[in-house]
Amino acid sequence: MKNNRIMALSFDTGGTVLDWHSSFKKAFSNVGSRHNLECDWALLANDLRQRSLNMMLKLGEKTPPDKNIDEAHYIAVNQICEEYNLNVFTQEDRHAIAWESFHNSLVWPDFKKAFLRLRSNYIVCSHTILSFRLIIDSSRKNNVNWDAVFSCEAIGKYKTLIDSYKKVASWLALEPHQICKVACHTSDLDAARQAGFITAFVHRPMEWGAPGPPSLNDVSPKPDYDVVVNTFQELVKALQALKLG
Repeated sequence: MKNNRIMALSFDTGGTVLDWHSSFKKAFSNVGSRHNLECDWALLANDLRQRSLNMMLKLGEKTPPDKNIDEAHYIAVNQICEEYNLNVFTQEDRHAIAWESFHNSLVWPDFKKAFLRLRSNYIVCSHTILSFRLIIDSSRKNNVNWDAVFSCEAIGKYKTLIDSYKKVASWLALEPHQICKVACHTSDLDAARQAGFITAFVHRPMEWGAPGPPSLNDVSPKPDYDVVVNTFQELVKALQALKLG
């Protein structure tokens, strides 16, 4: 007998759960201040993120991955220092931006309370392009206890490759339709839907800063998503209303 009940929630983590923009921006600003430099640090934060995403998304499609997200952040920071004439930034400065900032990111204010409620009813896991160490550090920072972490670092297939989502379902010993993908990125949800997952879009309009560039702010959910909400508290109620969990 087919079980249509949602058994697990698979969260995108960078952006959907973690406020990476504030962390990168603060790190750039702190380092810049030490060197008496002025710059549009918010712009550089977004540039760093976009460059690293471009390096990681769909990695492993044709050949095994040759880097993880932390290494991509270092590459991006070095590129930015070169292109924006920030070569005065030391290796310690670059470590603070590429590593320490994201590893110490805070979750969005509406996440933790809702997460605890969701965890009482579902398996809650992180399915992410972020590294294991990044998830470990940020989870400890925020006292977030995932039931499981599925980093693409271990899967060997990075989102938005369909095999990455199928591996999560396999490791959870669930059918894809028993898993709800939670994300603020349409590309992530589109791939999850193609893999057979239930989809929940959570608006994160501040992901790329205030105001984030229209080309980067992914705030236009598609009508075929199963759930579209503005907050994680609304997600709790919406999942209950689906009567699948």
